[in-house]
Amino acid sequence: MNQIKTVCVYCGSGPGNNPRFVEAAVALGKSFAENNVRLVYGGGSIGLMGAVAKSTLDHGGSVTGIIPEFLRARENALTSVQEMIVTPDMHERKRLMFERSDAFVALPGGIGTLEELVEQLTWQQLGRHHKPILLANVDGFWEPLLSLLNHMRMTEFIRPTLPINVLMADRVDEILPRLRSAVARTPEAAKDLAPEVARRL
Repeated sequence: MNQIKTVCVYCGSGPGNNPRFVEAAVALGKSFAENNVRLVYGGGSIGLMGAVAKSTLDHGGSVTGIIPEFLRARENALTSVQEMIVTPDMHERKRLMFERSDAFVALPGGIGTLEELVEQLTWQQLGRHHKPILLANVDGFWEPLLSLLNHMRMTEFIRPTLPINVLMADRVDEILPRLRSAVARTPEAAKDLAPEVARRL
């Protein structure tokens, strides 16, 4: 893999209480469309999920939605996407989102967003993939998680031999350049991007 063609975005099915969260989702969708990057996401039409998908479509981009059957009504599956995949359960949804994507971006979200993000970090830590993972740190949303990761390092539950390679961007316009820079590095050259290092990338 030498370029980013598809990006999976994990994000909330609600908008949150900060207008900048939705603004970031809209800007990210526009960026994907303008750069011919296909969005892979959870398939809903509400919250940040809906915002990033509708923005991608509104600006001429391509979208793949992947949603489990039991969430089609709850999250109002977005029927205007070019490709909608309905899965029997969450496990299949996450597997397909992984397989269809060259990289992962986490916008603000809740427990589901966190669970999807941490699963990718775990698989990466165990050497199951080398796809870049980036936190869109809108208004410092992910700071508590970054502090927790540092705490895990300090208490040696994240060992030097099993690093966490996570990128971070405070602005949407930084996201695609950092993902592209990450895929340009070989897995062997990839460094453990501790939060304090990630801020400088």
